[in-house]
Amino acid sequence: MRRIINSTYVTLEGIISNPQDWPALDDPGGESAGIQQELIDQCDAILLGKDTYLSFAGVWQGRNGDPFTERINAVRKHVVSTTLTQASWENSAIIGDDVPGAVAALKADPGQDILSYGFGRLARTLMDHGLLDELRLWIHPFFIGPGPGSVFLHDQAPAAQLRLKDSRTMANGIVIHSYGVEPRG
Repeated sequence: MRRIINSTYVTLEGIISNPQDWPALDDPGGESAGIQQELIDQCDAILLGKDTYLSFAGVWQGRNGDPFTERINAVRKHVVSTTLTQASWENSAIIGDDVPGAVAALKADPGQDILSYGFGRLARTLMDHGLLDELRLWIHPFFIGPGPGSVFLHDQAPAAQLRLKDSRTMANGIVIHSYGVEPRG
């Protein structure tokens, strides 16, 4: 059975919203890009909530020229939304109803792992239904201070036991903790 891996950026105080606006960190040797490439290469599908989908499509749709962009455009993308009527980013399909059932069916299909970005309503739904297998937190070494619209990782997070599988410290201070997710009742 395929696994679903969630990859989420988080600040030290737990903010996950608007990482594109966070302070830029030096990335000696492109370490971050290498880790992101490694992750997306082990997956053949991406599962996104509507807001993340629209944000990502705005960045990568129509671009090319580097391995990450080529891969993210090529893989199958599943967007969970009850309001989108069409998904224009290539290789995209909408999941509008019975999200847990549709995602369980995706996991049962043959193939590589499924990658999910961001920890919002979709990730919480996956956890609530025992469908999220791994959570990779990219902990950024700064506080940005909450502002209007700040979203915290722990907002409405479901109960779960996380089992540390791996920890990686990058030269720029980002620490990536990879956890196996074990739902709790």
